[in-house]
Amino acid sequence: MIELHRSPRELELQARTERFIREVVIPYEQDPRIEHHGPSDALRRELQAKAREAGLLAPQVGEDWGGCGLNHRETATVLRACGYSMLGPVAMNCMAPDEGNMHLFQKVMTPAQQERWLRPLAAGQIRSAFMMTEPDDGAGSDPSMMATSARKDGDTWVIRGRKWLITGAEGAGVAIIMARTEHGATMFLTDMDTPGIVIERTLGTIDRSMPGGHAVVTLDDVRVPADQVLGEVDQGFRYAQIRLAPARLTHCMRWWGAARRAHDIAVDYACRRKAFGKPLIDHEGVGFMLADNEIDLQQSLLTIDWCAWVLDQGQPGTHESSIAKVAVSEALYRVADRCVQVLGGLGVTEDTPVQQIFRDIRAFRIYDGPSEVHRWSIAKRLKKGWQPG
Repeated sequence: MIELHRSPRELELQARTERFIREVVIPYEQDPRIEHHGPSDALRRELQAKAREAGLLAPQVGEDWGGCGLNHRETATVLRACGYSMLGPVAMNCMAPDEGNMHLFQKVMTPAQQERWLRPLAAGQIRSAFMMTEPDDGAGSDPSMMATSARKDGDTWVIRGRKWLITGAEGAGVAIIMARTEHGATMFLTDMDTPGIVIERTLGTIDRSMPGGHAVVTLDDVRVPADQVLGEVDQGFRYAQIRLAPARLTHCMRWWGAARRAHDIAVDYACRRKAFGKPLIDHEGVGFMLADNEIDLQQSLLTIDWCAWVLDQGQPGTHESSIAKVAVSEALYRVADRCVQVLGGLGVTEDTPVQQIFRDIRAFRIYDGPSEVHRWSIAKRLKKGWQPG
């Protein structure tokens, strides 16, 4: 049975994270180094230095890599607190895609690969990218359509293809490249300055919380040594599931914190602002929206913790993370949307972070699998498990 009790260590980390976000990170939210595609590298390094001083840098990774060795449920508690500012995950080095990549690196990398790439990534010395999604008729929600290919040439692999919506590619130090090989797909590790990797452009998108933005990348005969295969050849789709189930859930954790921030701002505004002789919250049209926010937030929190518990039992969590991704992403979008409505004109200005939280959370319903694809996957599993009565 799922355990709702939180350990003293978990509660201490939550309190320390909340204090760090409130006292250190939130004052940076108007920093001019927050650009259209997210915080600049200089700002990222400055914030991460402060997180390191607070003992909160990459808390989700193992102690061997400088973290706290949290399980999934503990990670949920800390990342929800961290997400209260959209700069929080950047400051604590637990933002996408780096957090998901670190999880995979701990599971699959060889010791030599870990020293070369995981250690500096966990320390905030470099960023990373995960290259799977493709434009046009390539791999999007259906990775079996992957057009990027890798062929063996002696002791190296030669990769050719095109990727897009690659988060953090601009300025990254290392990338995982997914490419089709003879009997499936394979993940390859490579430094981003490897010849043949060309960033065509960084896309203009509605979100702005992830350093480096989202890029279109051409892979023009990129040569990767055989010892830079991540895991085993032809097992890329299997490793993608190792990465994606927990990564879907950590998105839910971080954005829960952001939605909670928007809700707190809306509640404060509704209690202070008066219209027609009484505070806005006393008008049912506003008060009911805030009540619905509270319900959505609590249900989302319980869904996140349930899925985290499943992962902590050693189960893959594929089905459960699909359920959580759909339920939480849509609930948090409703929360953010209501907050904009409660704030009225203020809600569409940059005087509060609510409008940007709304924009970023809207994107959350698409990345790491849109709601429709997850519903399709859930339905497929229902059919597979069906037994005629």
